[in-house]
Amino acid sequence: MRIKMLVATVDTQYVKLLSDNISEYHADIIEVSICSTLECLQETLARRKYDVALIDAEMIIKADLKTIHLPLLLWSEHEPAVDIPGEPERIQKYQRISSIVAAVLERYAKVSKIKHSSDSRYANITAVWSPAGGVGKTTVALAYTSSKVSDDKEVFYLNLETFSSVPGYFSENGKSISAAFEMLDSLDGNLMMLIQGICNKENGLTYLCSPDNFDDMCILSAENISELVASCARLADELVIDLSCVCDARTRAIFEIADQILIVTEPSIFAKVKLDQFISQNNVFEHIKEKTSIVANKGATIEKPATDIIISFPLVQSNEAIEVCRILSGIGF
Repeated sequence: MRIKMLVATVDTQYVKLLSDNISEYHADIIEVSICSTLECLQETLARRKYDVALIDAEMIIKADLKTIHLPLLLWSEHEPAVDIPGEPERIQKYQRISSIVAAVLERYAKVSKIKHSSDSRYANITAVWSPAGGVGKTTVALAYTSSKVSDDKEVFYLNLETFSSVPGYFSENGKSISAAFEMLDSLDGNLMMLIQGICNKENGLTYLCSPDNFDDMCILSAENISELVASCARLADELVIDLSCVCDARTRAIFEIADQILIVTEPSIFAKVKLDQFISQNNVFEHIKEKTSIVANKGATIEKPATDIIISFPLVQSNEAIEVCRILSGIGF
């Protein structure tokens, strides 16, 4: 789905710069039209409806906004304050255009009733899990994402750990995943569009920043998690989900929809015992066995393979997490 967006401002140089940038870099999600005079704006609104409009103060006070689903005020702190009826939400004029696009998507997502279109793409989903902590699960997940980025895939990394490892690998300069949790809780709005607005892109992959409060993660239901995964999967070629070391209803829901599952272990006796328990005593494994690969990390050996595919990674001696991911991604999956 593409948003029909109108940009109306008397600043002709600015409106052309904004329009050209959106057309070049965001044409897959936004169809942009422009007006630089009040007459043009009035004529345009008389013949067409728009999802979103960015309109400067000089025009918005004189325009008929009935054909705009979400009118937004394009403003600058350097311009004089204007009393505008209805007090529309504001979008700051002079900032990075990518930030303007993100803000528009986030705001429109909250008022949009449109859900996923039937022709949306859907990513290949890989779930990375372990019954034991400290085995290098996140490192394996990010090594896998790096390998897919190297294959020129659009990759979305979704961290659903109880306590996120994202800050250890990425800058956290974007909006929290908690915004998506709030929308899931309200059961209203367009979650996929919201995610497009709040996600970060770094080193060739897309990700969401950590929750504001990790209790937010704990209250999500299996249905909430499935909806979140479905929304992220429509934004990439590959979706990699980094899971907590529990096997609750939410984890099982992701196992159900995943195309493949990587179960990570390492040489310690605790990791071996917990993996053996999961394989031999939990009926979940029999349901996922055919799409599961065991990742023997840090030089671990698997004496009695429970799956046909074993991926062996050596112990990499480095204190730099990103460097370890890079090395492991080159070994292959």
